[in-house]
Amino acid sequence: MARGPARVRGTQDMIGEQAARFHHVVDTFDRVRRLYGFGRVEVPVIEHTEVFARSLGETTDVVSKEMYSFADRGGDGVTLRPEFTAGIARAYLSEGWQQHGVLKLATSGPLFRYERPQKGRYRQFHQLDAEVIGAAEPAADVELLAMADQLLRELGVADDVTLKLNTLGDAATRDAWRAALVAYFEEHRDSLSHESRERLTRNPLRILDSKEPQDRPIVAGAPAIDDYLGDEARAFFEAVTHGLDVAGVRWEREPMLVRGLDYYRHTAFEFVTDRLGAQGTVLGGGRYDGLIEALGGPPTPAVGWAAGIERLAMMVDAPAVEWVRVALVPLGAQAEAAATGIAAGLRRAGLSCDLAYKGNMKKRMARADASGAAVAVILGDDELARGEAAVKTLATGEQRSVALDQLAEALRAR
Repeated sequence: MARGPARVRGTQDMIGEQAARFHHVVDTFDRVRRLYGFGRVEVPVIEHTEVFARSLGETTDVVSKEMYSFADRGGDGVTLRPEFTAGIARAYLSEGWQQHGVLKLATSGPLFRYERPQKGRYRQFHQLDAEVIGAAEPAADVELLAMADQLLRELGVADDVTLKLNTLGDAATRDAWRAALVAYFEEHRDSLSHESRERLTRNPLRILDSKEPQDRPIVAGAPAIDDYLGDEARAFFEAVTHGLDVAGVRWEREPMLVRGLDYYRHTAFEFVTDRLGAQGTVLGGGRYDGLIEALGGPPTPAVGWAAGIERLAMMVDAPAVEWVRVALVPLGAQAEAAATGIAAGLRRAGLSCDLAYKGNMKKRMARADASGAAVAVILGDDELARGEAAVKTLATGEQRSVALDQLAEALRAR
């Protein structure tokens, strides 16, 4: 078999069950977000590079190593989006969405990062995304987490996923904790991994994320954020955890779970699983009250999460095959010419229909069986001349004649 050009490394082609799993995740998300009153939002795949440099931080690995950035023909620096939140925050400012008050937004689609492809991770990958912008109340955090929990339940993977939850406190809490961490890690600088020593200068909270064996004992002894929580920050976290308990959402405290960038506040969370090999995150997010301000807007509270579609699709059961209801089998030149119009009429009437394009009677009936159709509508030149079609129940072999102008009604009645 001849083979053309190879696909780009880190991308994927999907067909059959793989594509069905992927769209089952998206369809389930779309249904759940409607239950929670989240409106669909669309933002560009491409943005000015500064949108991500300002929102993700110049020193992060995503900005410095992983973004697909280039100069367009006009000389402008542009980037294929590596995540959704920055583009949504940019649109909130540039499109004047502040006028709408609290916004509950959801989207899904492709993202791009130049990283080493591995199981469930690609250079062009896809995410679900949900955001609440303009709500400072802990109830917004609870609602987002409840929606995430319901999504995982409806996908049938909730029993294999654990919600890990932490607080980053308010700005004063975070600053005090950060200073204590820097002082602590400076005392152990010589024992830290090379990457953690670099992070100590530019992003010290990320040391808590380190997977390097030499870092783990040091991280285990690091100061805990609970020692620096002010009364308001503690009350906010207690409101979130109480709300989750009331909503029936199971959670576990993970005091070392962090978000490295300064605009994150209060709630941070990840839904993790070990079904994909090493423990991995399938959905994560947090409150980012300082992001829109970092992009040049007014102080605006916000909270959101994102989930990897590919990773979820690897965990879900294969969805039921979507069979057509009617297989149309035309035989003869005149019947074939008329079949397209008949098929269009059946589809407009709400009946899924598969049209056999070629082959003899035996081959076309075999295709009808393979399609999973309940009935075959057999149309020969003789039937066409009489204004009729033969309707055959494939399970029993029973066959009867139906007038063409009554075909859709007769099939719907079945």
